[in-house]
Amino acid sequence: MLPHNPVTLATPAPRADRLVRAVEDGLILPDGPVTVLRPAAGERFDPIDPARLRIVQGYRPDHDALVQAGYSVGTVAEPAPSVLVCLPRAKDHAHLLIAQAASLAGQMVLVDGQKTDGIDSILKALRARVAVESLSKSHGKLVWFDPRGVDFSDWALGAQSVQTRFGPMATAPGLFSADAVDPASEMLAEVLPADLPARMADFGAGWGYLSAAILSRNGPEVLHLVEAEADALAAARANITDPRAQFHWADATAFSLPDSLGGIVMNPPFHVGRDARPELGLAFISAAARALGTRGQLWLVANRHLPYAQMLEERFAHLSVLAEDTRFRVWHAKQPRRGKR
Repeated sequence: MLPHNPVTLATPAPRADRLVRAVEDGLILPDGPVTVLRPAAGERFDPIDPARLRIVQGYRPDHDALVQAGYSVGTVAEPAPSVLVCLPRAKDHAHLLIAQAASLAGQMVLVDGQKTDGIDSILKALRARVAVESLSKSHGKLVWFDPRGVDFSDWALGAQSVQTRFGPMATAPGLFSADAVDPASEMLAEVLPADLPARMADFGAGWGYLSAAILSRNGPEVLHLVEAEADALAAARANITDPRAQFHWADATAFSLPDSLGGIVMNPPFHVGRDARPELGLAFISAAARALGTRGQLWLVANRHLPYAQMLEERFAHLSVLAEDTRFRVWHAKQPRRGKR
């Protein structure tokens, strides 16, 4: 998963405002398709003809919403005369996307972001290696340059790895806990019982750390890794080669299987960007209760301050705390109550 950012929200149109102003001021986009890397749902790209746009978005809720809006959307970028980078907040992820754009663009790379995304520092770094033009509007900037002959190989970080109790595991720039095992997940992994149900799932599996912990226990015959971010799921596929693992590119809050599960493990996200959204974790709890059988069990770790206790008590017959410290709490819930939604 990306860094706790699992829900799509409609966004305002500052990107479209900057594109319109740039064209009015004389920016001429090359003819042909325009590849757009990592836009969120609800965005607009005025004044570019939507038929020219080739959207690349690996986060499933945004991907599906953009498809529903009528765009051509995929998860793999292809070469195009112009490539527009929608700047993420993580610096290493931003560098990687710009390096990818430079390798794909035939004539022009555009980078657009808000000040809160770090666009000013990105513009400064770009000016150190290439001639750029820029436009400021709506608390952000649009930057564009010709990438031909410019080396961005030092920004193309690509895959990286984290040392874990299960050995080195692949991650990638921009993913949640890309540089180290998340301490909340570590706490949950430590208290999972030695024996687990046969049919298990990891909701919001990320790059697979908790899945590795599940598969190290006795009992699981199948493990469903459910992850909305395609890059995270690709890392999980590299990390989890056990034949019991099945991989699902899906939003866990809307995920379902034909047969009920015996157990679910999760460290649910609770942020949209920098904003705390505890309703995300509540949606994960509700989805878990729906997916579990009558004797199903849920193991969940969360920040202590998050208001999950009431939902857990409403949705499950039995609830206990397995571990806690000043930051995190691990819940164990059993027997989902039927008739609840």
